[in-house]
Amino acid sequence: MTLSKKLPTTSWKLNNNGNKSVENSLSKEFGVSPIISQVLINRNLLDIDDARRYLYPSLNDLHSPLLMKDMKQGVARMSQAIHNNEKIVIYGDYDADGITSVVVLFKFLKELTPHVSFFIPHRIEHGYGLKKSIIDQFKAENISLILTVDCGISDIEQIAHARNLGIDTIVLDHHEISTTLPCAVAAINPSREDCSFPFKNLAGVGIAYNFLIALRGALRKEGFWKNNDYPNLKEYLDIVALGTIGDIAPLIDENRIFTKMGLELITEGKRPGIKALKEVSGVDGQVIDSFKASFCLIPRINAAGRIASALDAVQLLLTDNMDEARSLAAKLDEYNRLRQSMEKDILKDILDKIGNTPDWEKLNALVFASDKWHPGVVGIVASRLVDLFRRPAFVISLSDGIGKGSGRSISEFNIHQGLKQCASLLLSYGGHYRAAGISIKEDDIDEFSGLLNEIIENNVESQETVSQTIIDTECQLSDINLNLINEMDLLAPFGCENPEPLLCARNLKASSASIVGNNHLKMKLISKSISRDSIWFSRGDFLPAISGANMDVVFTPHINYWNGASDIQLKMKDVSILD
Repeated sequence: MTLSKKLPTTSWKLNNNGNKSVENSLSKEFGVSPIISQVLINRNLLDIDDARRYLYPSLNDLHSPLLMKDMKQGVARMSQAIHNNEKIVIYGDYDADGITSVVVLFKFLKELTPHVSFFIPHRIEHGYGLKKSIIDQFKAENISLILTVDCGISDIEQIAHARNLGIDTIVLDHHEISTTLPCAVAAINPSREDCSFPFKNLAGVGIAYNFLIALRGALRKEGFWKNNDYPNLKEYLDIVALGTIGDIAPLIDENRIFTKMGLELITEGKRPGIKALKEVSGVDGQVIDSFKASFCLIPRINAAGRIASALDAVQLLLTDNMDEARSLAAKLDEYNRLRQSMEKDILKDILDKIGNTPDWEKLNALVFASDKWHPGVVGIVASRLVDLFRRPAFVISLSDGIGKGSGRSISEFNIHQGLKQCASLLLSYGGHYRAAGISIKEDDIDEFSGLLNEIIENNVESQETVSQTIIDTECQLSDINLNLINEMDLLAPFGCENPEPLLCARNLKASSASIVGNNHLKMKLISKSISRDSIWFSRGDFLPAISGANMDVVFTPHINYWNGASDIQLKMKDVSILD
């Protein structure tokens, strides 16, 4: 399957949210260039106080966790269990968000009571969410309180079953609510319509962290710790950052605070498990930003839950022993290599199918299924399809006539809401705006695909297959210097809803173009007397069109570190050749 070789590869749109007086005010207040001020304006940070909170995140800016509906009830029930030496189990999910959620909760609660354990279901053996058979097992072990995290909000029957057995449940979840709430002691989820917590887009680990803030506050108030020797929750933020980034949560508001401070702790690398993970990923000693976390650390954490046992990843993050950490990190690295191989094979299968499908461009959604695909990898492949073809995608693993599938979506389409309209064809479903999971009979997949295409056609205004590049502002090549890049670092961490700034420079001359590494296009860009190195990842095929050409370029400037040296480099997003 070959993709378009046209230039530019996207449609360009210059963000015209300029306001000269605000721009000047921001530049003067924070001592930054007009380029940075324009980026702040484009992110709707027009007020000095809002901009300050964005540029300099602080734990003091967190919202009160007690604003979450049922938080007080949940904290009171947990406090009661601790004081009464009840047996508590933390029940999580097998992805990075679920794994990190279990870790922070277990680390904290283990300091308060010896009667706490955790359980993460096996993806293949158990599947997602609470299971009645496992609850029966908890009853046999005299567990009286289940704390679910990153799951539970849709487990109506299971939580009712636990209640009938005399087991209470506290739910910490961020997934959208499809039906009525479960009969839990507390159903803590910012997505609840009756929840007044102002930020609705926390990952599961962010909700878990808020629960611990509230629990610590309640226990401190009653004098649980002597001499104020209580746990320092700031030390947990490295784990919280991994879960937040891993769940592709919007890196704004509280998520931005968690990731900004957490990435600093990850770079510091005091936690043995994270240090070992950095070593095996080849990034130890480097500054860890959201991209290194996303592409180096988190895939190895996720790989355990995808194709083996998530317990290896939990133990990695819990251990204080460096030798054990290195052994576990090596195991996760091996899982990740196997995951990459599986992903490559599945993607090739699907691209071949697309290539043999007439008029595939007319499809509003891509839905593919096979009994040869591992269910732990299909979500990653769905994400790759969305990146490649800019339309929602479902990849489904079949076994004995039943499909377990993962879906990913574009910003214009709420995939969870779309699935609600397909509910009659599904055995089960769950998720949130851009990601979802389904269970479906193999015989219903074609009808599901057709219905999903109709729903998208009726709900998404634009079906352009060429994505749009939103440019923050235009600049001259002479504007790109170390001061600007240092100022740009204040805008990090970058990710969902806080993308890297994109700048546009006009009428540049390409020189010394060559292909390096894995089909990356490297060249010098020249304007008047100024020259800057640039790299365009995975775009070596454009070498003939670009060599010696005059062009407009969209890019993000950064510092490239190589062989002990560093220099300014433009990370290219797109190119438009001038006539």
